[in-house]
Amino acid sequence: MQDIWLPLLLATSFGAFTGSLFRLTRRPGYQRPFLFPVLGLLGGIAAFMIHYVLASVTGAPAWLLPVLVVLQVWLWLGPLGPKLRPAKQPEP
Repeated sequence: MQDIWLPLLLATSFGAFTGSLFRLTRRPGYQRPFLFPVLGLLGGIAAFMIHYVLASVTGAPAWLLPVLVVLQVWLWLGPLGPKLRPAKQPEP
């Protein structure tokens, strides 16, 4: 059971970090900047679960986990992600 916690923690933290980096590539002025690391965290959890199933069924290598995390975060924040609208500018 302890073998699961460290890779899960590393995958979620790497997902949150990747989500934060993805936020830096967006144009400034968008609402909900906290959404990026949260979706990255959830993408890291989902990628860990996918890797865990693949490793137990087919014996997937350990280097596949970071690749899956980056792909999950890219999918969830990119093409399949939320549609963000620019923040409204206050009227002077």
